[in-house]
Amino acid sequence: MTPTREDLLEQLVDTGRHVVERGLVQASGGNLSARVPGTDAFLVTGTGTWLDRLRPEDFAELSLAGEHRGGAERPSVEWKLHARTYAVREDVGAIVHLHPQHVLLVDLLGAPIRFTTLDHQYYLGSNGRVPFLPSGTEELAQAAAEAARDHDAVVLAHHGCSTLGDTVPMALRRALNLEEAAAMTYRLLVAGDTSADFPAEYRGRIIDV
Repeated sequence: MTPTREDLLEQLVDTGRHVVERGLVQASGGNLSARVPGTDAFLVTGTGTWLDRLRPEDFAELSLAGEHRGGAERPSVEWKLHARTYAVREDVGAIVHLHPQHVLLVDLLGAPIRFTTLDHQYYLGSNGRVPFLPSGTEELAQAAAEAARDHDAVVLAHHGCSTLGDTVPMALRRALNLEEAAAMTYRLLVAGDTSADFPAEYRGRIIDV
């Protein structure tokens, strides 16, 4: 069943509360969005909003070109990051942008995130990466969109990550799996291991979970 605008707002509010409770973002960091079905518009958190205190009125509705259609008057500074990704991925219905510590930590160490479990492989399998570019810029938005052409998760160096899904719950699920994969990667590195990984012969295959 196609979600209504009200359904999407409820899912986004619940997602904001959940990611703060899980420590994946703090204060007014991070932003969430969802495409409005049957339109060229999307909902995105307003600037300065705290994700664990979101209300439906805290979301702006914009066209992919950035035209304000309603809701909060000041969208997140990262609205272009969402809009450019929606433009190149018609299958994406929601984007979760967070600042998870283990994702950033592993990237700072110069190591790839290892997707070592069945869930990691099924929901993600790989991630894209964008070198540091200033927040809110067209350059960052375009680079993230290009990386999203081939990946459902994109690490933004010294900044955070974005995960994509056809629904809000799927985008959230991928965010949780990305941070878990990064945490496991970090623990492997601390243990001195640089090679343990998911069996190569099963990577990229469709696996029911």
